[in-house]
Amino acid sequence: MDTTTDEWGVNDRTARLAGLLYLIVVVSGFFSLIYVPSQTIVPGNIAATVASITSSKLLFQFGVVAGLTCYGTFLLLPLALYRLLRPTGAHAAALMVAFAVVSVPISFVNLGHRLDTLSLLSGPIYQQAFPVEQWHAHVQLTLDAYTNGVRIVEVFWGLWLLPFGYLVFKSGRLPRILGILLMVGCFGYLIDSVGGALDDGFSGSVVASVVTLPAGLGEISTCLWLLIMGIRERRKPTVPATPAA
Repeated sequence: MDTTTDEWGVNDRTARLAGLLYLIVVVSGFFSLIYVPSQTIVPGNIAATVASITSSKLLFQFGVVAGLTCYGTFLLLPLALYRLLRPTGAHAAALMVAFAVVSVPISFVNLGHRLDTLSLLSGPIYQQAFPVEQWHAHVQLTLDAYTNGVRIVEVFWGLWLLPFGYLVFKSGRLPRILGILLMVGCFGYLIDSVGGALDDGFSGSVVASVVTLPAGLGEISTCLWLLIMGIRERRKPTVPATPAA
């Protein structure tokens, strides 16, 4: 049996499937985590935020659906990547999957806080049960709880990139610069998570944008490379022909 074929003969369709899953994660994650909040949340003004979410309720709901799509797909992505990169390092590949998979249930539970926000804004019973100030305070509490949950799960979003980037760099089946960006991106996520825990305004600062830039570049570039270019297959060694008897 040709062991080289067993080790490196992973079908290129797996790489493109991984790229497609990654694209779904990136697009739905951007929509849920960045675009929807930018259109509905007014920092420091809960009254304006309540009015904005109420007037854009459908957009806020689509953000929840996008989050469900992102986290559900993120459960499948590391499994496809595991199949591609396991020959490079089985232990690192298993660690990559573990960090990614652990983040999924945390993300789903945290998404419940956005559903709580919708319940508070959509149910007239809540508006009638509390004075306006208390009602707004409860809405703010659910929004803050979601933000805090993102900071927690962000740790795992960073940690999975370290073994992932290491495998990309070591395998040589994708450009090594992508592996470097992914590994650096790991620490960017961790800095953003810790910085946000210490200072509420950190996540929106210029420093946060800079430290998370390598992760964004690395993940988007890796996604597109897998989807468009696939992976580099190592050539099988040439077996000399056996002379005729």
